[in-house]
Amino acid sequence: MPGVYSELHAQIVFATKYREALLDPSWEERIYKYICKTTENKNQKILSINGHWDHVHLLLGFRPNVCISDLVRDIKRSSSLFINELQLTKSRFAWQDGFGAFSYSKKDIDAVAKYILNQKEHHRKTTFKDEYIQFLENFEIEFDERYLFDFSLLG
Repeated sequence: MPGVYSELHAQIVFATKYREALLDPSWEERIYKYICKTTENKNQKILSINGHWDHVHLLLGFRPNVCISDLVRDIKRSSSLFINELQLTKSRFAWQDGFGAFSYSKKDIDAVAKYILNQKEHHRKTTFKDEYIQFLENFEIEFDERYLFDFSLLG
């Protein structure tokens, strides 16, 4: 887009359906590469990606011509299809509906990228649920905890 200048960054967080611990370290790198390629094909840029058993964090540098909801929908849909085609899980894989999107200034990018890369160590000390609620509180986002996660499978 001629005449449009921007510097937009967001951390995107989304979880597996029912928060099942399905993301296996033996193949998660393949999924991250696939997600990066999908994002690049949409003319967007992933600055950092990592996750844990039941969720993924992406740090995006994105152009203003993209709708974040559409981009995340496409990332989740294509990566679910990829996981299912390769039969990486015993049952049908799906991401949970919804996601978190948290914006950052350029000066915060290095710290956020390091935080994302350190996910496995981070989750030795805190749960994903606690981490996610902390994001919402830090960004002063009103929420109803009953609607944050679909735990119906887990009881």
